[in-house]
Amino acid sequence: MKKILFFTLLSFLTLEVQSDTNPTQNTVEVGDVLIIGKPSAQKYQHIKFPKTNFIIKKGGIPNYKALIGSNVTVTNIEKKENGSTMITLKKVDGKKFFNTLTVVKANFDKALERKEIILSN
Repeated sequence: MKKILFFTLLSFLTLEVQSDTNPTQNTVEVGDVLIIGKPSAQKYQHIKFPKTNFIIKKGGIPNYKALIGSNVTVTNIEKKENGSTMITLKKVDGKKFFNTLTVVKANFDKALERKEIILSN
């Protein structure tokens, strides 16, 4: 019984040591280029786009599929009191989001976790 317990404990410790000990670098700076990924739900949850009716009222076309794969650059970074990081995004090609918005805000940590934004190398 002691041998089985010993080998079980040893195997768990071995797996723990072999796991990735280097945390991924999730930092962003002004000027970094990011890629917009697929929404985590039907619409983007952590990239703050306005509601569809406001986009239509301004004469835009709310096509979320066209955003997937778009390159955006970080123009502003704000650290919130609760520890989250809000970033302001602008399209690299100079076009507007939905033909109406020049910049949008996003919660960097949550959007990165849900793969709504992807770090480009």
